[in-house]
Amino acid sequence: MNEQIRAREVRLVGPEGEQVGIVPLERALQLAADVDLDLVEVAPMARPPVCKLMDFGKFKYESALKAREARRNQQQTVIKEMKLRPKIDPHDYETKKGHVVRFLKAGDKVKVTIMFRGREQSRPELGYRLLRRLESEITDLGYVEAAPKQDGRNMIMVLAPHRAVKASAVAATASRGGPRDRADESAPEAGEVAATGETAAAGETGAVADHTGE
Repeated sequence: MNEQIRAREVRLVGPEGEQVGIVPLERALQLAADVDLDLVEVAPMARPPVCKLMDFGKFKYESALKAREARRNQQQTVIKEMKLRPKIDPHDYETKKGHVVRFLKAGDKVKVTIMFRGREQSRPELGYRLLRRLESEITDLGYVEAAPKQDGRNMIMVLAPHRAVKASAVAATASRGGPRDRADESAPEAGEVAATGETAAAGETGAVADHTGE
């Protein structure tokens, strides 16, 4: 920027984006001083490099505002985990399903894990049947992103919210003026234990809630 530019000549762009042409560096610096603007190198690898007349302080400020707004409107991809037993009590099942519904409505994915113990491992169909039941009861909110799969003593299925459901969650978050506070919304309730998470977009970390049902 300004005197830090080392090229002998530059392709100059005016403050409104108009093409001035190729001019000596000294001439470009003089033009910048005449209009009280900075000479900023915007394409240093070009030959000759491209420089633009701009208010660099204002440019940095506006760029920071745009980045902040983008972060505010960005929706984290979060994976919650719900654990169930193959012979779960009907009341507990409804409670667990309620958590899954809440997570999907919030735009989060849900990893549903069926935990087998002892002789239950010889009856994987019990877990499969339970997962399929859950799938059929949340079809208006989400879909199966990863089909049921046996993983050692566990059987795992991943549910994801429908695009429209996630869009509604994003809109609700934006209307509140920023990303929801995951630490507050995902605070463990009775019988819930915090676990680890997974990121979805670009450079963000999600939280995972681990809920175990008997």
